[in-house]
Amino acid sequence: MWLPLLVLLALIFLYRWHRGRQTLQNLSDKYVLITGCDSGFGNLLAKQLDRRGLHVLAACLTERGAEDLKKETSSRLQTVILDVTDSQSVSSAAEWVNRIVGVKGLWGLVNNAGISIPSTPNEWLTKNDFLRMLNVNLLGVIDVTLNLLPLIRRARGRVVNVASIAGRVTLCGGGYCMSKYGVESFSDSLRREMAAFGVKVSIVEPGFFKTLVTDAELLKESTSKIWARVPDEIRKSYGQQYYEKYCQTVDFTQLLCNTKLSLVTDCMEHALTAVYPWTRYSAGWNAKLLFLPLSYLPTALVDFLFGIDHPKPAQSA
Repeated sequence: MWLPLLVLLALIFLYRWHRGRQTLQNLSDKYVLITGCDSGFGNLLAKQLDRRGLHVLAACLTERGAEDLKKETSSRLQTVILDVTDSQSVSSAAEWVNRIVGVKGLWGLVNNAGISIPSTPNEWLTKNDFLRMLNVNLLGVIDVTLNLLPLIRRARGRVVNVASIAGRVTLCGGGYCMSKYGVESFSDSLRREMAAFGVKVSIVEPGFFKTLVTDAELLKESTSKIWARVPDEIRKSYGQQYYEKYCQTVDFTQLLCNTKLSLVTDCMEHALTAVYPWTRYSAGWNAKLLFLPLSYLPTALVDFLFGIDHPKPAQSA
């Protein structure tokens, strides 16, 4: 009974493996725009695709980031300054891309730009804190995509949205996780809508990687500033011990961080260059072995697991 099932599973695996290895030809005539190229995944992907011979349009937030990237890449790579939270900046960048790609259209868009600060317990934050995160991580993704979608449809190209394993399991308070859940939802609806136009939409869900998004010093500095401004009543309710224990969890996450960023950029590259790109890519051992399995567990069980060593507020001590 089990043998036919194992054979069937093996055949499915081989078929999927074979499809995944098929790559597109003539990549040298294709244009790809990547956001957030100043550092991290975007910076590495820009260099990686440049080496593959694609025409990379690298969107950076700062002039310095753009200049540094140009020094390490070929003359094919072009840069543009883009603030994804500024609709005028997005519109100008879209016009710039249109002038470059012309009738060929834009083969690929990688929505990579993102932030993780501020991320603290929800009650410590204000509406503007949530808005800042959502403007970059979700609304910026939507704005950039909608502005460039006509060019992508023209090329029957690809959209690659960088979500996170935090878009499947809520790991912290603040706007980060909800923004990534939103990216997942937007991507799923867009993929179904664009199927009729030959456009493929993929989601990349990295686990913990060593980038500015997970930088312990930046996260703790942000948490310290927010804790200092929290109203006295809230600060007394939580207590100093809660705050210190929360900061310790930031240090703990560093143990999960992977330094091999290419695990993520390889997923992005596959989504752009494979004949049959996958719908979702989970990158990193902690994504595949820990957080992805957690996302399939009942909510009550996940709550229990996350509450084992949760810091206790002062009023319940």
